[in-house]
Amino acid sequence: MREHGASYEIEPTQRKQDKVEVLSEKLSRATGAVLLDYRGLSVTEVSELRVKLQEQDADFHVVKNTLLKIAAEQNQQDFGAMLEGPTALAIMYGEPVGPAKVFNEYLRDHKNVTLKGGVLKGRLITPENVTALAKIPPREVLIAQLLASAQGPITGLVGTLSSVLSSFVFTLQAVADQKNASA
Repeated sequence: MREHGASYEIEPTQRKQDKVEVLSEKLSRATGAVLLDYRGLSVTEVSELRVKLQEQDADFHVVKNTLLKIAAEQNQQDFGAMLEGPTALAIMYGEPVGPAKVFNEYLRDHKNVTLKGGVLKGRLITPENVTALAKIPPREVLIAQLLASAQGPITGLVGTLSSVLSSFVFTLQAVADQKNASA
């Protein structure tokens, strides 16, 4: 501490330093993160949301904005104005569609929770972007749709070639029958 009137700095506690280190490490591995204002949620509701997000390969943390800001800066990320008011953070490690669906369903049932936005592959996303992500079918469904659309033209081609070949065979058979009848 300094003399009267002089400013002073408080050294961060080891616990806060450890929390920043953990957040920084998780953010470095993340594909994205979503922030929300969790006011009005009970401890039980936060726990339920945490479990649902873990099933979708995402961690859920209630964090202090200053600690999150430091961890984000260590990873060259900026959450901007989203770091105002109470903040909970979902850190996604896999595909973002699953966690976005969890948030979309959760917000439908908990009107007092506000989605702040997030970061996806280094870019800021709005709450509307998170809602749009929730409407995307899962990866497996998209792959199946792609394969089905690719299979359609192939099936049509096989059918066409099959009918041409059948017509050719029937024509050859008719010619052979005609030659046998005249011989």
